[in-house]
Amino acid sequence: MEVLYSSTRSKGNPVKASEAILQGLPEDGGLFVPDHIPALDKSLKELAGMTYQETAYEVMKLFLTDFTEEELKTCIERAYDSKFDTEAIAPLTEAGGAWYLELFHGSTIAFKDMALSILPHLMITAARKNHIRDEIVILTATSGDTGKAALAGFANVEGTRIIVFYPKNGVSPIQEKQMVTQKGDNTLVVGIHGNFDDAQTGVKKMFADRKLAEQMRAEGFRFSSANSINIGRLVPQICYYVYAYATLLKEGKIKEGERINVVVPTGNFGNILAAFYAKNMGLPIGKLICASNENKVLYDFFATGTYDKNREFVLTSSPSMDILISSNLERLIYRIVGNDADKNKELMAALSGQGKYEITEEMKKGLADFYGGYASEEETAAEIARLYHSCGYVIDTHTAVASAVYGKYAAETGDGTKTVIASTASPFKFTRSVMNAIDKKYNAMGDFELVDELSKIANTAVPWAIEEIRSAPVVHDRQCDVDKMEDTVKAFLHL
Repeated sequence: MEVLYSSTRSKGNPVKASEAILQGLPEDGGLFVPDHIPALDKSLKELAGMTYQETAYEVMKLFLTDFTEEELKTCIERAYDSKFDTEAIAPLTEAGGAWYLELFHGSTIAFKDMALSILPHLMITAARKNHIRDEIVILTATSGDTGKAALAGFANVEGTRIIVFYPKNGVSPIQEKQMVTQKGDNTLVVGIHGNFDDAQTGVKKMFADRKLAEQMRAEGFRFSSANSINIGRLVPQICYYVYAYATLLKEGKIKEGERINVVVPTGNFGNILAAFYAKNMGLPIGKLICASNENKVLYDFFATGTYDKNREFVLTSSPSMDILISSNLERLIYRIVGNDADKNKELMAALSGQGKYEITEEMKKGLADFYGGYASEEETAAEIARLYHSCGYVIDTHTAVASAVYGKYAAETGDGTKTVIASTASPFKFTRSVMNAIDKKYNAMGDFELVDELSKIANTAVPWAIEEIRSAPVVHDRQCDVDKMEDTVKAFLHL
């Protein structure tokens, strides 16, 4: 059955998957959502016998229904190849009473690789299918990881350009070095004087600017997005939850049909929304545990039903989660208001105007699958130390937030359901925070000294993504104020 995509904010004509991927965002500023969540058409037992690539096809074919089998399999084959340092693509490691789903084995050592390795291929295929000759300009805001993964995916891809905005003082040194050393004639990286929410708001404004769109079309350009607001980012993320369940079943860790819980460190809400979609496809998931850092806007939302971004923005050791406007939450809100675009638009207008909105008691029932928790900076560091000293397993700061929240959840509820924790980045990406958590003696070391020391204590080779930036020259040194983002884009495109 064909899946069509419509906006969360209007009842306009639905579009095919390829059109939604190309467009990135609907013109009304909403997000594309599927008209229904398709059910898995392979049994869990069948899925347990599949490779990651085969699993990805079985999931994505159900959402991207206007792609042919050959088109989709070619995109998957090109995405999940030797760029990943393990054939499993997304292996599971058992440690401390849970399974860590390692989503950082791609070329930029963060979970964004799982979707951004395939998005360029989906986008170019979609452009051909829709007879688009314009150059596609990927416009992206990043809180640290999306930027590098998108740059790596789109660098030197014919028919595309990519512009990444990041908060100048809001990412780790390794994250920044990865972005500013990116090669590629079609790439631009800009540090803004503001936080991630400022960058994301600026990008959304440009997407919604019809005058700018007309100016770009006249010169042969069109915007698209590599953020998780693009449905072409979200659908590939569903695959690894299905694969994780199938792996546990294959290894005899669970019985067919047995429920598992899933814990996700959450900022923009896309990664946990993908798990929610997987559950609604029929994957036996019990609780979806949403883990926040000290920017606990989602924790408060699940606790009270009020989403309120009017609070101090906290810079933490888990910067990819330093977000106060969780864009993908809108897709869940749309669902729990009964797919009522007008009601959803009203709530989003309140968020834009007053900085908050409140859902009804009836809508709260739609959140029953979720549990919200958060971890302080101290708890995050303590969790890294606990796991390392108890079993020698080293996790990054974002994964530590999720792991700490899982510990709180288990203690509070007594729920002994087997649990998968999304491990969203390599500890090598946040070496200073990780090593300081393990032992304060490391504080005096330089960034790359810490990398080598982490390699020793974790008994793990330094990833190539880190090795290649040790001596790489800075290619991008541009900065701008938030109100100059559009001017920066126009200058890059010579508009």
